[in-house]
Amino acid sequence: MSFGKVHTDPRTKASAASVGSDAMARRKRNAVAQRPRRARRERQRGVGMIEVLVAVLILAIAFLGVAALQATALAANNSAMARSMATIASYSILDAMRVDQASATTSAYNQTVKATACSTDTSTLANSQLGQWCTLLGNTLGVADTTTGTVACLSNGDCTVTITFTEVRKGANGDTAQSVTTRAML
Repeated sequence: MSFGKVHTDPRTKASAASVGSDAMARRKRNAVAQRPRRARRERQRGVGMIEVLVAVLILAIAFLGVAALQATALAANNSAMARSMATIASYSILDAMRVDQASATTSAYNQTVKATACSTDTSTLANSQLGQWCTLLGNTLGVADTTTGTVACLSNGDCTVTITFTEVRKGANGDTAQSVTTRAML
């Protein structure tokens, strides 16, 4: 082996010196090219954390929206239940009047009852039924001065029952007073 001669590779026809210098040049280029990549990686390390924080913020806002929707649905459900109870109470007094139709058509049931002042008079079937109905209104819709029931029957058996009560949730017009009116023939 002589040190002065340059050996050539018969396959590539390139000299050993040029092969070595090409490899050195490639290593230098790679080293230079890798420096900005490392810098870019270092600059992007916090981006993942920011993306996670934004995702958590969006998720938190979505959960707040779901909670608000749940609260609104619960309030609407309570309102519907109160109106259903008022409707059931109106049918209750109508059924009682059907049993005592003679008194109902002679206006014995025509009066307004307040849930805070239910009558205990049981001298007639009509007074007894109205007292029990008044107690039912207080138990289901709340004992308050605003919880009232009005019965108005005509001599032909055409009766209208109106129940009013106060609800915690405001209605479409901003009023908390609710009214359920039922009209039926005996």
